[in-house]
Amino acid sequence: MILQERKRILVAPLNWGLGHATRCIPVIEALENHGFEPVIASDGIALALLKKEFPHLKAVELPGYQIEYAKNGAFFKLKLIGQIPKMIKAVRNENTLVQQIVQEYTISGIISDNRLGVFCKTVPSVFITHQLNVLTGNTTWFTSKIHQQFIKKFNECWVPDVQTTPNLSGKLGHIENEGLKVKYIGPLSRLHKKPLEKKYDLMAILSGPEPQRTMLEEKLSTELTRYKGRVIFVKGVVEPEEKITVKDNITYYNFMNTAALEQAFNESDKVLCRSGYTTIMDLAQLGKKAFFIPTPGQYEQEYLAYKLKKTGLVPYARQSAFKVEDLEKIDMYKGLKNLGSDMRWKDLFSLFKSK
Repeated sequence: MILQERKRILVAPLNWGLGHATRCIPVIEALENHGFEPVIASDGIALALLKKEFPHLKAVELPGYQIEYAKNGAFFKLKLIGQIPKMIKAVRNENTLVQQIVQEYTISGIISDNRLGVFCKTVPSVFITHQLNVLTGNTTWFTSKIHQQFIKKFNECWVPDVQTTPNLSGKLGHIENEGLKVKYIGPLSRLHKKPLEKKYDLMAILSGPEPQRTMLEEKLSTELTRYKGRVIFVKGVVEPEEKITVKDNITYYNFMNTAALEQAFNESDKVLCRSGYTTIMDLAQLGKKAFFIPTPGQYEQEYLAYKLKKTGLVPYARQSAFKVEDLEKIDMYKGLKNLGSDMRWKDLFSLFKSK
């Protein structure tokens, strides 16, 4: 009997913090479970993390977008918009390389998590995003239209949320019909809830682009020394080796793999973190109470933090204003809950079966 060769699917998350990479972990696992051979493609810490999680898979480095971020959140949008020409050039170069990768690795399908140039007209291409609308203040209409034009180059757009209310992404992931082939696939999380004994009163976990990640790390390292409880602090810095440092009431990790992170979440009573969408999906999966500090100037994170506070789920504070005493507000809010969506991978992956 001749064994049928497994179809290769290119999975390419954006290197913007770790969120896009980590939410691709359940996608990659599902592809393997359904008989496909994933090929990983990204750059920077996103690629480094996925290579650690899946050392047995082929991995390809894509060119980075080389976006520079403002130290002052007030200038975040201005600096980002000023780099649009450079970003468009990077996307074109990315797409040229992807055509070569499709040929060289005999790719049968593509799943891009927010990488605008990772598509190919000759194979089914999927775009994963929770941002059908890209919030940028008074330029939201402009940035959303540009983003939607890129999404139209893909065969399908998978939104990791539920279509109904209540949902997690709000107006980010829910729009009137713009001619997009949208499928709501339910929240994505690599983590699972487990009944473990509580070991930490608070888990602080960082991610996101520099220099804001480092700026928040420095602030929290000072503030949390006054916290009356046990703290586990995951810095979100992917390095060759795991490093653990204990100082007073705080146990620091530079990074954790999925298994260790899942255990740490389940052993922690409350969570202090950014209001990135992947983090929100993880917290909902685990049914956690949390406190958010949005990345300064990132309208998406500010909107999500405001939305969840307004609905009585999670409190938040601006980075510049945060004090450790703010954490006392957590008990006044309900916390996030699992939306209980049913992921139908077989139906989603049928797009690649036809090729």
